[in-house]
Amino acid sequence: MADIKFFSGETVPLEMHKVRIVQKLSLIPVEERLQKISEAGNNTFLLKNRDVFIDMLTDSGVNAMSDTQLAAMMRGDDSYAGSETFEELSAKLTEIFGTGYFLPAHQGRACENILAEVFVRPGNIVPMNFHFTTTKAHIVKRGGTVVELVIPEGTVASSTHPFKGNFDIPALEKLILETGASNIPFLRLEAGTNLIGGQPFSLENALAVSKLCREHGILTVLDASLLQDNLYFIKQREEAFKNWSIRKITRKLADAMDIIYFSARKLGFGKGGGLCMRNERLYEQMKGLVPLYEGFLTYGGMSIREMEALTVGLEETMDEDIISQGPQFIRFMCEELEKRGVPVVTPAGGLGCHINAADFLPHVDRHEYPAGALAAALYIAGGVRGMERGTMSEQREPDGREPISSMELLRLAVPRRVFTLSQIKYAIDRINWLFHNRELIGGIKFKHEPEVLRFFFGTLEPTSDWQQKLVRKFRKDFGNSL
Repeated sequence: MADIKFFSGETVPLEMHKVRIVQKLSLIPVEERLQKISEAGNNTFLLKNRDVFIDMLTDSGVNAMSDTQLAAMMRGDDSYAGSETFEELSAKLTEIFGTGYFLPAHQGRACENILAEVFVRPGNIVPMNFHFTTTKAHIVKRGGTVVELVIPEGTVASSTHPFKGNFDIPALEKLILETGASNIPFLRLEAGTNLIGGQPFSLENALAVSKLCREHGILTVLDASLLQDNLYFIKQREEAFKNWSIRKITRKLADAMDIIYFSARKLGFGKGGGLCMRNERLYEQMKGLVPLYEGFLTYGGMSIREMEALTVGLEETMDEDIISQGPQFIRFMCEELEKRGVPVVTPAGGLGCHINAADFLPHVDRHEYPAGALAAALYIAGGVRGMERGTMSEQREPDGREPISSMELLRLAVPRRVFTLSQIKYAIDRINWLFHNRELIGGIKFKHEPEVLRFFFGTLEPTSDWQQKLVRKFRKDFGNSL
């Protein structure tokens, strides 16, 4: 990776690319922002993109493609069967992961659906370093139970542990002995654990997990959607692998896994997904579900153009200069907020900057969704759209009880190669203003609460008139500014 220092001594991330295509943004007045978030039921997922200034909702499917990817999209082979484009993508995945079989899907959750249908039976236990919302939903739907076995440091918001996404190995050994290996259809290891701040696992930990599972005959499944950030952190933070190339680290990890699945909306800067494996028996078990749920075996719900772009994007993922920009921008954002006293998840992980909403809004009851309230407040304050990753992202127990999430985070995703540093600084400024006025922010409650994945399309309302007070304070402090 390029090591570039500034003569001034300032430490700022330097983009290793130039911008060649731009998209116009607009920032509507604060009063209109209040109106729009109210119309969206205080759910940032329901905002219209035209009303958003800085979109930090997700890094999924919104990363900027390279010129090489865009050029590749023009040469796709549109054959329904026997597509040369599919052969090229499959070959690239085999080259990088060492797998010989590839099943395409339209995105990561489609892969999760196939995995759950083939392997999960009622009463099964699926251990994970940490769950993801859709992964858990697929497993629970089929009568399985997810058991989270991340190390204790994983759910401590402020920490110095470099690999907070590590599996708790002793806890995993205990679970296997108590549950029985035959009741564990597979273990899922998530790269860049999404719901606890994009925190990575170490390669040493992943290899230890694999060794333990193979001793007990348990399949290992890697969710590689956020793999590129995890690869960067392994090389940067793990002494034993600092001199390894990204490609070599990737292969070492892949060789330890039985199945690798991914959302190409994250990995590879494209849109799509797929499952990779080297075992023909596993391939045959899952193959029939691709044409049933996704599309033919040579596209699986992806467009040929996206597949061409993904082939190039996967190769770009092996370039440390390319995959370093996201983590560096995120670290800059986290460090600048920390300087201002704003509670963020540390050390900075991948995916985005994560604000600890529980500490930001300690006066808001956890049943009134502090992270969701803070997301609404940030949109009002600056037109910045983030995503709630806390109790609102959980779902109620069958008896109506609401489990309080272990972490209450506002995720501000930093899509790759999308934002300029001035836009990041703008977001920092508006978050800082909110922090100074945090006592004005109140809670929110559900108006319409779906039973499954409620955070996607549920609607909420404020528990008081706190949003109007926030708008009045904005006008007092910023005058006519947008």
